[in-house]
Amino acid sequence: MSVEPIAADLDLDDVEAALLQAAVGDYSAEAAVLLLTNDGYWLARLRAAGLVTIEAEPVGGQLWARIEWPELDPTLAQGRLHGSQEELAVLRVAVSLADGRPVDLADVAVALDRRALELVLAALAHAAGSQDHRDASRSGSGSGAGAGVRLGPLVAWPVRD
Repeated sequence: MSVEPIAADLDLDDVEAALLQAAVGDYSAEAAVLLLTNDGYWLARLRAAGLVTIEAEPVGGQLWARIEWPELDPTLAQGRLHGSQEELAVLRVAVSLADGRPVDLADVAVALDRRALELVLAALAHAAGSQDHRDASRSGSGSGAGAGVRLGPLVAWPVRD
């Protein structure tokens, strides 16, 4: 009998790795996870509120995790999660990226300080796939898919401590 791991029992770094593992290949999902982990406020709180589900991969046993986005609004309404206007704006952007919910960018923009704005811009650039954009005009190796010089992210994620 195997027991599924519980997010609350895992180190936060392991939860982050499991969330990223599950998001790989979906730029919007990756961006949402990276936004929350780089922001540093929400991941521990989402885990403590029971909104992070962990699963072991059937083959290999690698951990995968997901945030239970549909449960977020009731959890906020019940007062089990709290945040400042800025922190909630960051969370709304992550929810929009991961779950496709509309977000009022004007409300978000006025709530963010410079650091949070940098993270949101990096998340939007990541979701758009800017880290894989190429400049075909600077190609030296012909044309076709993958041709051109990789430009790097339009807005890079800041270096974490």
